[in-house]
Amino acid sequence: MKKIWPFSFYFLYFAALASLQPFLVIYYQGLGFNGIQIGLLTGAAPLITLVAAPFGTALADLTQRHKSIMGLGLVSAVIMAWALPALTSFAAIFALIGLYNIFMAPVGSLADSATMTMLGKERTKYGRIRLGGTFGWGMFAPIAGLFVQNYGLKIAFWMFAVISLINLFVSQKFDYGKQDEQTSSKGGIWMLLQNKSWVFFLVTSFLGGVGAFSVASYLYPYMAELGATETQMGIASLIATLTEIPIFFFGHHLIKRFTSHSLFIAALAMMGVRSLLFAAAATPLTVFAIQALGGMMFPAMWLAGVTYTDENAPDGLKSTAQGLFGAASFGFGAAVGGFIGGVLLESIGGQSMFFVLGVLILVLLALFETTRRLVSARAISQIDTV
Repeated sequence: MKKIWPFSFYFLYFAALASLQPFLVIYYQGLGFNGIQIGLLTGAAPLITLVAAPFGTALADLTQRHKSIMGLGLVSAVIMAWALPALTSFAAIFALIGLYNIFMAPVGSLADSATMTMLGKERTKYGRIRLGGTFGWGMFAPIAGLFVQNYGLKIAFWMFAVISLINLFVSQKFDYGKQDEQTSSKGGIWMLLQNKSWVFFLVTSFLGGVGAFSVASYLYPYMAELGATETQMGIASLIATLTEIPIFFFGHHLIKRFTSHSLFIAALAMMGVRSLLFAAAATPLTVFAIQALGGMMFPAMWLAGVTYTDENAPDGLKSTAQGLFGAASFGFGAAVGGFIGGVLLESIGGQSMFFVLGVLILVLLALFETTRRLVSARAISQIDTV
């Protein structure tokens, strides 16, 4: 019975995002904001996540008030959706969006931490619970599109607010277990960063954000270069969503077979290969084929990353560790991927952009992993010598 609460949370969390997030840029354009203003509004989120996610999760571990901090984030979501349509000034909207992102940043990581705790000995089945998010997004994205088409953009804000309000009550059913306050209060983030293996994992996680965010942000403009219609763009997203299902559902078998770290590295490598394949695409149909395989990369990376984080974080720092993982991937990694991708797209086009990003991911991954193995081998050698 416990599993129904985290599954429901993910379903509602991503249903809310699907109801509003795809329409925000269109809303900003309707207010007459220019490209720089829109870029600031959309690009600030990952930078805020970089700081706010680990801070919020560390505060939750320190104070043992995980539910309160998560609830505060969801309340901010409701307030944002209620207040934003009434604002027209860029400064006021930027301030509101900034506050919303600060409070919401730790919510996803807190949910991951609670889910792993509630699964207990079945933690490898996290993917089946996270599948709720895939269903939520897949079901509500077309519903939101239909409602917006018939009732206007403001209905998207109301949908987001209502779903987030329901999720506020669902989130209070989470269980974070009994945590060691001494561990959480006397070391925090610094304790984790003293672990070399953990630092290498975080540095490598940044590549996952680059690979995932660049595709999420710039695949549609690239498909437009290839002559794709809006319907074909929607089909490409649908294919990626559908291919998440088997990975999340059967992912625990992959982790048992390859270990969480090996699966994580393999998924990152395939993200790099996916970018190179996009660079080689000549038609929208080719993009569909790549999405059929490439859509599996993100769920494999995220499932392996969350599992590795839970396996290696000390008791009392589980939420803090998930926050750091989220900050490294969808804070720093997403910010870098968004910035570099935007510059490359404008200067050399989508095809060359994906080629450069693919090479960048693969080269840096090889460099990080080779360095990690050398450091590990040296540490083992020193132990043997002693």
